Amino acid sequence: MTWRVHADPILWIAGLRALLLQAVHPAAMAGVLQHSDFRADPWGRLRRTADYVGVVTFGSNEEVARVGARVRGIHRKVRGTDDATSITYRADDPHLLRWVHCCEVESFVSTYQRATGALTPEDIDAYYAEQTRAAAVVGLDPAEVPGSASEIADYFASMRTETAVDRRARRVASYVVLPPMPRWATLSPARPAWAGAAGLAAALLPRWTRRLYGLPTPAGSDAGATAALRALHAAMRARPQLRPVHPVGHRAVEDLVHQRRLARP
Repeated sequence: MTWRVHADPILWIAGLRALLLQAVHPAAMAGVLQHSDFRADPWGRLRRTADYVGVVTFGSNEEVARVGARVRGIHRKVRGTDDATSITYRADDPHLLRWVHCCEVESFVSTYQRATGALTPEDIDAYYAEQTRAAAVVGLDPAEVPGSASEIADYFASMRTETAVDRRARRVASYVVLPPMPRWATLSPARPAWAGAAGLAAALLPRWTRRLYGLPTPAGSDAGATAALRALHAAMRARPQLRPVHPVGHRAVEDLVHQRRLARP
């Protein structure tokens, strides 16, 4: 199920949605803003995140172990105090790691489902169960990570008391919606195209999250966002050059096809 969901190009929209969702946890944002190069190099940060997800999804056991060790090593060095709340934080804190993980996987599967309508409830539960293995890569105990749709829903319900949108969350959101671009890009369709994609990602957020950001939530807004997402997905399907798969994914799919051929009688 993970291969099926993560191979779809609509995950670029899902990734932006995940960033906007993660930003509403103040402690998580304190670590990003104090220790990350997100503001100086947003494109590099997005690319590295996409590469990490690609390797964990499609990579060999050795590749996953290697990238996991590198990420855990980085997390061990990230710690500090949130200037706004005076709360200390650590990037390897299971509480924060679980938040980042759940925001990511819920965004991935919900965006894919709204774009395609192709998953059954059993498929979605299978996806979440598989993703507990991805959570283990960053050091989480899989037994303590939500592994089904109902567990994910309960998790977010329990976390809402910790969420807030402050100036830092808005700063991160502004970098997601309007990241710095080279001059040639600002004079091309790239700027409005990116802003439109980021705006769609924001429209796909849960209603409670949009309210925290002060975004409108009129009746029919969810249906409208889903319709726009499906139109974008249809355009991607019609143009193969807009349907990238991570290079590790290409190799993994080729290996799987080869294994199936060998298994034929």
